Amino acid sequence: MIYEKIISRRTCRKFQQRSVPRDVLIKCVDAARLSPSAANRQPLKYVIVDDERLLREVFPALRWAGYLPDYFPTEDEMPRAYIVILLDKTISDSPGHDAGIAAMSISLVAHDAGLGTCILGAIDRDAIRKVLNIPEHLDIVLVVALGYPAERQVVDEVRDGDIRYWLDEEGVIHVPKRPLEEIVRWNGYQ
Repeated sequence: MIYEKIISRRTCRKFQQRSVPRDVLIKCVDAARLSPSAANRQPLKYVIVDDERLLREVFPALRWAGYLPDYFPTEDEMPRAYIVILLDKTISDSPGHDAGIAAMSISLVAHDAGLGTCILGAIDRDAIRKVLNIPEHLDIVLVVALGYPAERQVVDEVRDGDIRYWLDEEGVIHVPKRPLEEIVRWNGYQ
């Protein structure tokens, strides 16, 4: 069951304009809170954004698809919530792997609730800090955009070493993945 959720979850960049239930957002953050943390330091904090004005103010601070520079959500396709993952520098000076683990936990809980997510690291941190009034002792690590998907993605095999995702004529995003046989070795790398 978990395996199926993981392999069916894809990054979503365009969203229906339906509100995300607050109880789902809380479950997402709770899953992140309970996820593994290096040395159990738990240095992450979270800001949930679902206020319409703030959604619109954060939106321009996000960068969407590096391989598809002309593919990004319009204001009519923007996320309906954000979860901003913060590092509390009074606890730790580095998020290590904690932020990635938290972001994936958020994404899987959201996916299980029928939502799409986009984990964003290419963001204007200064703009987000100002809009959300985030204090200086908290570093903005990642933003997870959430909402009901308004696009479709499929997995393809990598061809000729090209791992760039691409958009077909029907608006479907194709996400090439390396074959399992290429990335796995047993009992050493031979």
